[in-house]
Amino acid sequence: MNALTQLWNHKRNRLYIYQSVVLIVLMAAILWLGHNTWINLKQRGIQSGFDFLSDTAGFDIGETFLISFDGSQTYWKAFSVGVLNTLKVSACGLVMASFLGIMVGLGRSSVRPLFKLICSTYIELIRNIPLMIQLLMWYVLLVEFLPPSTEPYSWFNHIYLSQEGLAYPGLLWLQNTDPSGAILSQWVWDRPIFDAQGVHGEFNFSPEFLSLAVALSLYTSAFIAEIVRAGIQSVAKGQVEAAQSLALTPWQIKRWVVLPQAARMIAPPLTNQYLNLVKNSSLAVVVGYPDVVNIANTALNQTGRALECISILMGVYLMFSLAIALGMNQTNHKARQYLHRGDDLTPNKVPARS
Repeated sequence: MNALTQLWNHKRNRLYIYQSVVLIVLMAAILWLGHNTWINLKQRGIQSGFDFLSDTAGFDIGETFLISFDGSQTYWKAFSVGVLNTLKVSACGLVMASFLGIMVGLGRSSVRPLFKLICSTYIELIRNIPLMIQLLMWYVLLVEFLPPSTEPYSWFNHIYLSQEGLAYPGLLWLQNTDPSGAILSQWVWDRPIFDAQGVHGEFNFSPEFLSLAVALSLYTSAFIAEIVRAGIQSVAKGQVEAAQSLALTPWQIKRWVVLPQAARMIAPPLTNQYLNLVKNSSLAVVVGYPDVVNIANTALNQTGRALECISILMGVYLMFSLAIALGMNQTNHKARQYLHRGDDLTPNKVPARS
């Protein structure tokens, strides 16, 4: 009894016990609901289960990433293509939104009125227009106002932009067989070819992908910019004045003093914006980009397995969200460790002004 009493009196142990009880009750409720749903479906003669994933899909996917697909392959491979397409547009959106958000946030906190006005206008304009409207706007601009593939915009005869999308060069993995029967593999630099029929190449961003990636990046960058501005303003003025007393340049002050200390304030809300971007990628169905939601809708209409398709979608977005949250928590933890070591402003870390 004494051991149990000591265990209960410890605050952290009580929190673990409470959380364990809640988790057990939640799992029991999910199992109960799932069991009742399965019985009701069976009584009504409605097929259920994930066995349909091994059936032939019977539909083609217009755009794939890393793996190829045709209608003779199974549903599980179609879902894999959709997951990879979602990962592709989300990753591109995260990178571009982060870069734009940081740049606009720095400009928003600038002492130069012109930069501040331009960045403020950008933020207020972008974040107050619904994302779906921006997505449709970019899609219409790409498919209606760009030239046809027979008259594309060209850069250095390697990059072409037209109504068919953005064609660009890249490395292609090829396998050939020599006369002796040996398999030869090598990386080949492949660039798009432009002729009278249009642009041909292995690497191409479709208009659907471009409109979705641009809309997600611009929309999210406006919120990230405000987060960056708030993080910069949270740094005490005394820190900046101390750096100025060391004769550091404005850029060195930003790089070595302001941004490291602002990072711990930026990371938590930045995580929410990253999660929102990934979840907002489900709007791909509006422009027909074959993400995992689009694939699930097609599979649902063909098989009638609504519960299973929705469960797959929930699992995919939960997996993405947990991965982002884990990565950002690790980043935030490292930022705090960096500051606790006192490395943000020390003579051996800050470069002398040239």
